[in-house]
Amino acid sequence: MSRGGRKVPAYWYADATVPPHARLLAGAYAAATGLRRDLYRRGLLRARHPGCPVVVVGNLVAGGSGKTPLTIALVERLRAAGWTPGVASRGYGRSEAGKPAWVQADTDPALGGDEPVLIAARTGARVRVDADRFAAARALVAEGCDIVVCDDGLQHYRLARDLEIEVIDGRRRYGNGRLLPAGPLREPPARGEDCQFRVLNAGSDPDLAAGFGEWPMWLEPGDARPMAGGRPRPLAAFAGQRVHAIAGIGDPERFFSMLRDHGIAVVPHAFPDHHRYSADDLRFGSDLPVLLTEKDAVKCAPFAGEQWFSVGIDARLPEAFWIALLGRLPLPNPEEPRQAP
Repeated sequence: MSRGGRKVPAYWYADATVPPHARLLAGAYAAATGLRRDLYRRGLLRARHPGCPVVVVGNLVAGGSGKTPLTIALVERLRAAGWTPGVASRGYGRSEAGKPAWVQADTDPALGGDEPVLIAARTGARVRVDADRFAAARALVAEGCDIVVCDDGLQHYRLARDLEIEVIDGRRRYGNGRLLPAGPLREPPARGEDCQFRVLNAGSDPDLAAGFGEWPMWLEPGDARPMAGGRPRPLAAFAGQRVHAIAGIGDPERFFSMLRDHGIAVVPHAFPDHHRYSADDLRFGSDLPVLLTEKDAVKCAPFAGEQWFSVGIDARLPEAFWIALLGRLPLPNPEEPRQAP
């Protein structure tokens, strides 16, 4: 296990034998999580609502699937529609996981979590990290937010929600289809049928098509921004060049493939999701440019070199998706806000 990240077992996403102990533990995990869902469904465990609409963006597998780009796009679209959105997150991998905190663009990712810091930097929205997502939502409401976007909260049933969005990795989907730890699934695939929206992250792959009941999401790279300051450069400026590419995300190959699609000769360096970098991790012994995902860049800023560039990603979805989603929400800023139970 690397600092702040977990190495994905090979059998999760490959045709490999699942160890007997993992299959045994998966049975116990299935029983425990199924019982928990049932207790909430029957009202024996109480879900609590913060008093404003709640939209949960999540996935069924452990690790990344494209939730953060969608969360950023959702916050921006809600703001354009007249809402004042706030983001509630656990802040995975932060050093003080039990301590609630406000996250801003300049918050140390070790304290706020890499994804919350990125969301705060990209959107300027209020971001609250707390293991108790209901408490985070209530704090956001107290700060004037009138809608809460919960990043990676599909399994946090204590927080009652109005809409659920499942994000599916279009390339890897549900892996071997097994529950943790025998496979990548936190819950059975059928759980996705309860979500009002299911979004297929196709990345930049034109061959990935959304299935029935799924909305496609494409990821479009922005300019490469010098981490030491200066003018952004289009990715086309690196075409034909060799670069070191850094990705500590759920599916690093997606980032590498995107760069190759732009004619860039990639020297790939994959790290576990949420990896905590040190300068020694990125000493390559050459002066080639270094291109990082935006999520990795927020953690590497303290020791970034002159030729290091952060590559941002924008999520693009059909306009019909946004019309359908906004149509399921009340009009923003109602005169009589709902009272929290």
